Amino acid sequence: MENKNSDICGSSTAASDTPGMSQAALVRLHTDGIMLTDDLTRLPVATGPRRMKFILLALCTSGEARYTVDAQEQTVCRNDVIIISERHVVDHYQASEDIAGICIILSVGFFYETISNVSDISTLFLFSKNHPVVSLSQREADTFKSYFYMLQDKIADMRNHYRLELARTLVLAMFYDMSNVVYREQQHGDHRSSRADTIFTSFIRLLEANFRNERRVGWYAEQLCITPKYLSETVKHVSHRTPNEWIDRYVTLELRLLLRNSTKSIKEIAIDLNFPNQSFLGKYFKEHVGQSPSEYRRN
Repeated sequence: MENKNSDICGSSTAASDTPGMSQAALVRLHTDGIMLTDDLTRLPVATGPRRMKFILLALCTSGEARYTVDAQEQTVCRNDVIIISERHVVDHYQASEDIAGICIILSVGFFYETISNVSDISTLFLFSKNHPVVSLSQREADTFKSYFYMLQDKIADMRNHYRLELARTLVLAMFYDMSNVVYREQQHGDHRSSRADTIFTSFIRLLEANFRNERRVGWYAEQLCITPKYLSETVKHVSHRTPNEWIDRYVTLELRLLLRNSTKSIKEIAIDLNFPNQSFLGKYFKEHVGQSPSEYRRN
């Protein structure tokens, strides 16, 4: 069950309660799932392997850092940006003494409530899988920093009644700018994909086009001319999620968007997403989100 109010760092302390952490270094909307820091040296770093439970976006502004994501070693230098999404395992972090940068951490719930298009989730995931580290131009790095400091300013303004809405809008705009960097890399980079990566990407693209009407793993395997078992093993190996988990993720995300942004009745939404009836949709949504559709819409 996803909870946008769950702690994004495994701790219930607020920024001002963190030893050695100044309010200027760490600005946090504790109950709304976003954290910013411009002092990487003061972030708590796990001494062993850690499975991510949130989405991390960071820009290195000086120095160098090394770490592994799912046992693959990565090196980050000045003007390199990284995105690590949930469920990936991070380990072996080492940094030079002059390491500096800015970091944005989003809870999965905050991300879901922020994006405006269901395909955005795969763009982020594919970026973090196939492009774990991307070098930005100075202009692109400056743009990322501008978003960071605008976010920091808006979140810190407790008098602004719409600061959360402004934060979400800025995060969404930043994400689209980052997606443009991904597009650039795909057009000009030399990234060779394995067969497993190719199958996963094909599955995601097929899922984006058909999840509203088709939720059977066997159907997707048939379209890709492979067996359901092979599809399941490949998708799980690449993404650490099963095809069923990906299907459920797309469906629940679309349900969230429709409940939040449309005036359609729950019965009409059930028809749109090919559920047998409204009751079935309600049980499905509550199982995956933790609230009934009417509760989610009301809240």
